[in-house]
Amino acid sequence: MNKIKEIITASISVKEKILHDPMLISALQKVADEIVNCYAHDGKVLFCGNGGSAADAQHIAAELSGRFYFDRDPLDAEALHVNTSYLTAVANDYSYDQVYSRLIKARGRKGDVLVGISTSGNSGNVLKAFELANEIGMITVGMTGESGGKMKSLSTILLNAPSGDTPRIQESHIMMGHIICELVEERMFERGK
Repeated sequence: MNKIKEIITASISVKEKILHDPMLISALQKVADEIVNCYAHDGKVLFCGNGGSAADAQHIAAELSGRFYFDRDPLDAEALHVNTSYLTAVANDYSYDQVYSRLIKARGRKGDVLVGISTSGNSGNVLKAFELANEIGMITVGMTGESGGKMKSLSTILLNAPSGDTPRIQESHIMMGHIICELVEERMFERGK
């Protein structure tokens, strides 16, 4: 029982740090603003990550493209890893580091948003995607752990969960993703829950 309470307390502690970090709160608002601006100019939001972060990317993309709190028109959002034939072909024929950057080259446009999720901030394929996205003129949003890793210098906006513990970082990423989805949905469709 104590272990369970320790885990819950650790998760709450990270979220309390976010709550009391004005820079991180401001960054969350900036991400929502950039996504609304992207959609206002007929853009799209692309997501990438590996492992649990890929699952988080797919989850957040689904909240935007499907619905979050209420029925509304879909928003163009996609997790780049969902086509397994593409992913395995590029990983095999080129390298795993190129699986996202090749899709950014094909689909990314100036003003689009790329959200990269990496608890370490050092995932090679996400870094390569960010490098190319920045060259194109996309807005890059890095969702990382405390240090930001190498993504820190490549991110237009950094959302670095204040923890070095992977599960606590991932829990915070989903919370931040939900906050962004709620803000975007309310602004885009001018209604609350």
